[in-house]
Amino acid sequence: MPLHTRMLIGFVVGAGLGLLANFLFADAAWLDLTVRYVADPVGQVFLRLLFMLVVPLVFSALVLGVVEIGDPRSLGRIGGKTLVFILVVTSIAVTIGLVCVNLLQPGQGLPPEVGQALLAETSEQTAQITSGRESLSGIDLLINIVPRNPVASAANGDLIGVMFFSLMFGIAAAVLRTEGTHTFVKSVQGVYDICLKLIGWVIALAPYAVAALLFSITAKLGLDVLVQLARFVGTVVLALAIHFFVVFPLLVRGFGKMSPVAFFRAAQPAILTAFSTSSSSATLPTTLKVAEENLGVPRRVSRFVCTLGATANMNGTALFEGVTVLFLAQFFGVELSLMQQVTILVLCILGGIGAAGVPGGSLPVIAMILVMFGIPAEGIGLILGVDRFLDMCRTCVNVTGDLVGAVVIGQGEPEHLAEAA
Repeated sequence: MPLHTRMLIGFVVGAGLGLLANFLFADAAWLDLTVRYVADPVGQVFLRLLFMLVVPLVFSALVLGVVEIGDPRSLGRIGGKTLVFILVVTSIAVTIGLVCVNLLQPGQGLPPEVGQALLAETSEQTAQITSGRESLSGIDLLINIVPRNPVASAANGDLIGVMFFSLMFGIAAAVLRTEGTHTFVKSVQGVYDICLKLIGWVIALAPYAVAALLFSITAKLGLDVLVQLARFVGTVVLALAIHFFVVFPLLVRGFGKMSPVAFFRAAQPAILTAFSTSSSSATLPTTLKVAEENLGVPRRVSRFVCTLGATANMNGTALFEGVTVLFLAQFFGVELSLMQQVTILVLCILGGIGAAGVPGGSLPVIAMILVMFGIPAEGIGLILGVDRFLDMCRTCVNVTGDLVGAVVIGQGEPEHLAEAA
């Protein structure tokens, strides 16, 4: 049975058993113990195994991607195309989100008593997210791209810093082209191959981990919170679906010269992994494997575009941030002018690029934007109950956007660069 089929079965079984347990045994002590000591540990070990490989994979993939592009002019061309793709597609995503939230007005349909109850339940978690975020600024985010210590950046999960260091390392290796750098590149290739082998072993456990993760989420939350916030959830899912099923197929067909049906069929393993892990970074190993083996994207392009996109190309995250800010503005009765909404669009594009590729990585960015526009930051507690589900949905869009970018940019390269190494 194919891996993605087993992952889908694990998803259905885990979610179904979790909902059933929540419905029949919501207050049972044994259910809490099962989630805490069985389901959560299995899911967390799987996530840790994936995160364990992210830093060596990011370093090796980016260095090899830059070296294999070789010509600095080619690197500049591919890098420029990647940047333009990210900015244009993310702008489209945020615009779709803002249009949907203005048309559907989800913030005006939530009963005040429900909102206050959710705020009270999540006040402690909200305080942890919002604390210290007011001092962040755009210039701080820009400066932090350059790491003081790449090892410390790796230890702290700062993938942007690791990626910048890797890009500089790869550019220097491509320019030098000495015997020593040739030996180094061969060693990096060995690291990359070892990572892929380890990834294969970890992914073999994915069906069981997916079942555990989904059981844990649905057993704890059930359907109550989803029902209470149905309009907000529906608005986000609708906007994500429009971007996923309309914008991506048009890009794949128009610029990637590929059948959208064939694309989505080939991308299934990465999409399902993204949905189950809620992390672009944790899905990166699978994304690279799918891009090279299933979609036939040249290694030099896939390694560069997908690795960079795992942190910078966050279409779904940027869309979600825009919808959430306007939803909370509607809920608290804060009127936002057209110019303010355009400003939010720009901030969401930048926030999507700077958001961490891990579960809940967009929440601090949302908190920062709320403060800038005078919207109570504690309102973020309204969405915490459903954030994991929406995180799973938007991560699918993020990862699929990386694959779409790899297909589009790979197709646009000259023939001598479009050949797989």
